[in-house]
Amino acid sequence: MPLTADDVDRFEASRRRLQAIAYRLLGSAGEAEDAVQETFLRWQAADPDRIEIPEAWLTKVLTNLCLNELASARARRETYVGQWLPEPLLAGDPMLGPADTAERRESLSYAVLTLMERLSPSERAVYVLREAFDHPHREIAEILDITEAASQQILHRAKKHVADGRARRTEIDAAAARRIVEEFLAAAASGRTEPLVRLLTADAVSVGDGGGKVPARAKAFEGALAVAKFVRGLFKPSASKHAIIGGAPEIYSWTANGDPAVVAVLDGRVVGIMCLEVTAEGVTALRNQVNPDKLERATAQWAASDHGKPLFTA
Repeated sequence: MPLTADDVDRFEASRRRLQAIAYRLLGSAGEAEDAVQETFLRWQAADPDRIEIPEAWLTKVLTNLCLNELASARARRETYVGQWLPEPLLAGDPMLGPADTAERRESLSYAVLTLMERLSPSERAVYVLREAFDHPHREIAEILDITEAASQQILHRAKKHVADGRARRTEIDAAAARRIVEEFLAAAASGRTEPLVRLLTADAVSVGDGGGKVPARAKAFEGALAVAKFVRGLFKPSASKHAIIGGAPEIYSWTANGDPAVVAVLDGRVVGIMCLEVTAEGVTALRNQVNPDKLERATAQWAASDHGKPLFTA
């Protein structure tokens, strides 16, 4: 039976929320879009008039589609070239979803999205549904076909796994994020390591994801000095680097996933996003996404934003 206009409207009313759930579960905007589209096809094949609570039905279908995708994604990532990092989303992207509580902002941060790779699919689902979307355990139990007690136990394990790998994050607003990035980039552009070392924690790390398509070191840089030397070289103009990426990128201060971020843009195309994990002690991690497949949505969002002038050209 074809969907009525009201049936389509009911789905569309949930689309953004479904996208936000799927993105947090999968760490990929493209895969999230696919999961939402498949959910719509399931909605189309069902009889909406017999579905008592459409939002709950859609959430359950979407979550289980994402759980299936996570299981197959784990196998794919075993053969992934280099480090795997999630797809970052720039400020203003509607797929970021709600960020009106500390828990929702935490679940969205690039560091936590990366750490959620440590979780089992069920742990990730419970963590996202409870922490980011405030579903009660009763509803989560119905979505995942488990008991409420099991849901509570899974959440406890998931939060512990995330906390064990998490630095003590500092809550900052957009203006503070911009200042941090500008200070960081000024140090990077100075050509000296000392200013960068002062901004980094002693145990700072830098991880890059090139997906085998853009050069990125397979092993993380560890320690303030090693990270500072890498960053100094990264932002130093060079003919060889320009030859690899096709020119000299413009460097901007921005936010991604609510975190301070450096955005590199070449001819209107986002070619790199560096997310900074900031603590009270300093910048403790740099996560660099340069895989072009994971920057297409960011490029579209960048084109639609008023980003002003670059800080400098690297």
